[in-house]
Amino acid sequence: MRIERLCIIGVGLIGGSLARALRANDAVGEVVGCSRSAEHLQQAVDLGVIDRYDTDPAQAVAGADLVLVAVPMGAMEAVFKQIRPHLAPDAVITDVGSAKGAVVDAAQKAFGGVPANLVPGHPIAGTERSGVAASFAELFRQRRVILTPLAHTDAEAVERVRGLWETAGAGVVEMGVEHHDRVLAATSHLPHILAYATVDSLARLHEHDEIFQYAAGGFRDFTRIAGSDPVMWRDICLANREAILEMIAHFQVDLTALTEAIQARDGERLVEIFSRAKRARDEHAPR
Repeated sequence: MRIERLCIIGVGLIGGSLARALRANDAVGEVVGCSRSAEHLQQAVDLGVIDRYDTDPAQAVAGADLVLVAVPMGAMEAVFKQIRPHLAPDAVITDVGSAKGAVVDAAQKAFGGVPANLVPGHPIAGTERSGVAASFAELFRQRRVILTPLAHTDAEAVERVRGLWETAGAGVVEMGVEHHDRVLAATSHLPHILAYATVDSLARLHEHDEIFQYAAGGFRDFTRIAGSDPVMWRDICLANREAILEMIAHFQVDLTALTEAIQARDGERLVEIFSRAKRARDEHAPR
């Protein structure tokens, strides 16, 4: 698969890493970047991630055969509105948003209906670092990308987006929009919220300096994702609000059960909970 002109709106970790991966596999001709910051985009040019840039999305998408929208969830609708009149007739659009229901809603508002050439997508990959300087070609290797096409989505467009991610080294699966948002609320969104909440809570303790000074590796591993972009995670929480609230409520019930077991000095119950968790982790952890 080869893309003659790829436009990336939002040249950060995800968009930049995809461009690097496609270049490494000689799968792209020209890469055009777009964001609000010309300085940021010039950095992407200097790093060899993109060939040229435009800060105006309408100009950036001109002549592109594939457009990747990699902006925060809250900016999706505005970007769709800006690019709508300027897309090539056969251009394929995809995104990397973490809440697919919100992307579909944004497209409906911007286009007056979800275009058949829009293939909602979500790479399950990333680091706590952000920005194009953090991008690297191997980010998607042996990772999963979820596509959530609708019933009327063009099959050829889906295959082009599938090929895009497979060329970058990812395995591609498909699922429904609502199902995706429920699964990601549990596997990604809730853990990020818990990491942010844990660090914020401990940072406000009187002994916070000692707490962070003597934190062991487990604490660093668990809270690493609290170093992610706060604006991006604000948008994700608001975009996938209902599913996230459901998962928080579920977790609160289980946290209450743990609290009660500790209060009651019920060691047997604690071992039962911890053992069940260990079995699940051992069974499902990546090898």
